[in-house]
Amino acid sequence: MAVFTAVTPAEAGALTERLGAGRLIDLRGIGAGIENTNYFVTTDQGDWVLTLFERLTAAQLPYYLRLMQHLARHGLPVPEPRADASGEILHAVAGKPAALVDRLPGHHQLAPDLHHCAQLGSLLARMHRAVADFPLVQPNLRGRAWWTTMAAAVRPSLTDAQRSLLDDELAFQAAVAASPAFASLPQGAVHADLFCDNVLFDGLPGHEKLTGAFDFYFAGHDSFGYDLAVCLNDWCLNADDASLDEARAQALVQAYEAQRPLSAAEHRLLPALLRAAALRFWLSRL
Repeated sequence: MAVFTAVTPAEAGALTERLGAGRLIDLRGIGAGIENTNYFVTTDQGDWVLTLFERLTAAQLPYYLRLMQHLARHGLPVPEPRADASGEILHAVAGKPAALVDRLPGHHQLAPDLHHCAQLGSLLARMHRAVADFPLVQPNLRGRAWWTTMAAAVRPSLTDAQRSLLDDELAFQAAVAASPAFASLPQGAVHADLFCDNVLFDGLPGHEKLTGAFDFYFAGHDSFGYDLAVCLNDWCLNADDASLDEARAQALVQAYEAQRPLSAAEHRLLPALLRAAALRFWLSRL
């Protein structure tokens, strides 16, 4: 169970009452997740998620929480952090930095079909449009500098074939990053981890509606095309051989472009960005 820090009902109740979120009725640890401690919180005013941050520091957290607040206030289905009377959205519980956010309805769709991918594409494009006036900037902490550091850390454990593949891909990505087309890619705050298990759907089977996107704690400033590539790699691959399912990929991209047309550079570099996204997650798993 992914509860690393125990929270008592008294501690959770003190927070909900201080934030005007109501009197605590129920507190339940959430078993999913590997980075943070999460609890479902029910009060007499509604349902919430309490997160205690085990890895991120109090100095890093305002970027992620303000991004969530920004997107929620632009009408996107993103959990909004609850603020105290002074407007502060980062709190402390059990000695850890913490946030209380809206609990969104729905469930994961881990075997997405065309209509799931289309809705995800539309949401992603709306998110990219909404961050045009987001004032905070933080690098993608799992970007190219991290790739280099992580590659050195895992190298002793790799086979010769894996080391060769990794070296070739790092060289390829370095060449891409040095190109004029890469420099022209539209950029902004991106989720960078919008896998199927970070999106919720609700409704009858085959007619589900996207109800929420969450877990923004890998977000950072990067190209919008990279964010799209992360989604394509998770939402549109065939389970048996990891090949790209053309129908799902087309549904996702077409829905994205209905909200935000891709630039010529994004079209040209999308295959390279798909490789970049695969490299990032391969390194994290190595």
